[in-house]
Parts: sequence; structure tokens; C-alpha cells
Amino acid sequence: MKNTRDLILVALFAALTAVGAFIKIPIPYVPFTLQYFFCALAGIILGSKLGALSQIIYVAVGLVGAPVFTDGGGITYIFKPTFGYLIGFIVAAYVIGKIREKIIELTFIKTVLAFLSGLFFIYLFGVIYLYISYNLYLGKSISFYFAFFYGFITCIGGDLVLTVLASYIAIRVLPILKKAGYISKISTSL
Repeated sequence: MKNTRDLILVALFAALTAVGAFIKIPIPYVPFTLQYFFCALAGIILGSKLGALSQIIYVAVGLVGAPVFTDGGGITYIFKPTFGYLIGFIVAAYVIGKIREKIIELTFIKTVLAFLSGLFFIYLFGVIYLYISYNLYLGKSISFYFAFFYGFITCIGGDLVLTVLASYIAIRVLPILKKAGYISKISTSL
């Protein structure tokens, strides 16, 4: 990390993702939360490495026992069917940040596409982990369609709304952060 400001921003996005875990709508199997919202903003604002680091710290803090996940915390959380989504947050923040770093002028549409690319990895890891966890170590046989339906279909609508909202916020906030010297190499326009 270059400086203290980066450290603070990484910690801030780790904390915001933790807060997002508690803003939830309970739906069967996979609750709808605001974790993805903050994960996406971490990637677009902090870039690939720092964005992913913020999510690694979030997951690490939860695994050492802090109750920052939707259902608590601790090392045994790796056995929860939804743990794959947490792995997906790390990958998503990295992918979103990497896309942001490659784009010369970041528009609303490009931001939406970057967020959707990250969201793809969240669902990829989440649905596969959900399927494997139920079938292998929870001892409940479920079909891949079941995992796909409850792990993707029931959740995607809310995350698409969050994608549009986060994209709008990112396009508005990034120029302010650039002007203040918090980020560089980014040009935005609606």
C-alpha cells in the first residue's frame, strides 16, 4: 500500500461490506444483502488490488470469529452453503477494479458492465459452492437446478437494481475522489 489513505479506504470498504451483511431481506437459502453493493464500489473506487484486499480483510475478520457475516462468523463459516458468495466478493472486487483500470473513460454503461462482470463471479462461486456444500458435507441431496434457482434466480433481481444504483453513485463519486487526489487514471462521464 502506498500510504495511510489507502489503508483507511481498504478498512472502510471492509467495514461497509460487513455493515451490508446486516442490511438484508431474508429469502430462502440465500438472503439478499447489500454486501455486493459495497464490494462493487470497493472494486471501482479502490482498483483491483486494494478492492480485493478490502474483501479479503472482510472475510478474514469474519473467519477469525467477528460476527460480520449474515449469520455470524468463525472458521466454521466455511461450511455454510453461502460461503462461496464471500469468495466471490474477493474475485468480483478484483475483476471490477481490473476493468476500471483498463478503461480510459468510464461511462455509466461501462460501469454497469464492469459490475455485471464482477457479479458473474459472485454467482459462479456462490451457486457452485451452494450445490457442493449441500451435496457433499451437509448430506442433503439437491439438484444443480435447485442451487441455481435459489442461489441465482431468486437473488439476481435485487442485485441488478443494486448494480444500476452503484453505477450511478460511482459515476458521481469518482470525479470527486479524483479531484481530491484519492484516485488517479480515471475519466468519467454519464
